[in-house]
Amino acid sequence: MSTYFRLGISVSLFSCIACQFIACLPLSISERLPILGESVITKTDRSGTEVIDTLYHTIPDFTLIDQDSNIVSKNTLKGKIYLADFFFTRCPTICPVTSRNLLQIAKHFANEPRVVIVSHTVDPKYDSPYVLKRYAAELGAPSNWLFLNGPKAAVYKFAGAGGYFSFAQEDPNAPGGFDHSGAFTLVDTAFRVRAVYDGTKTDSISKIIADIQLLLN
Repeated sequence: MSTYFRLGISVSLFSCIACQFIACLPLSISERLPILGESVITKTDRSGTEVIDTLYHTIPDFTLIDQDSNIVSKNTLKGKIYLADFFFTRCPTICPVTSRNLLQIAKHFANEPRVVIVSHTVDPKYDSPYVLKRYAAELGAPSNWLFLNGPKAAVYKFAGAGGYFSFAQEDPNAPGGFDHSGAFTLVDTAFRVRAVYDGTKTDSISKIIADIQLLLN
């Protein structure tokens, strides 16, 4: 299955189910940026009063290493709005395009400490922190862009429906040996997925910037 077909599945599927999982936020925000993923209704007794809560899908815990060999976890990104994607430095297909698009977004928010770009390599054996740092420098990535390395099994798992609603796997028949989505996933300060975009399209850039600004406001 091609990368572009998988991207279409990822973006279309989770965009379709988004309307079912709207947070209790101001109408203008919840209509435009619903919370994606399954939700669970819970009932608890608090001092004799039944309280109903909604538990939304959130990004699972992780511990990864960035291009400066620093440990990055959910605690690192606490209180941040971030845009996540999956790539590898030797990618011969969509990565040059998605990286250029992410660069525009990263530069736009370079002076906004509440916004971070997070790129996960799907080829951690080759993409060491040294390689990722060199790649970031050649790209001209600002300091708000983290390039992360971690165990393949863990990264591939949370790339999917249990995490970022994207896709990544090793595939010897794919160009470069890895098959992955070109999706960008927008995550809010509570680690909830708010949108999934086609990162290969330049016309996604303005919408992503506007949506991030909406969350910031």
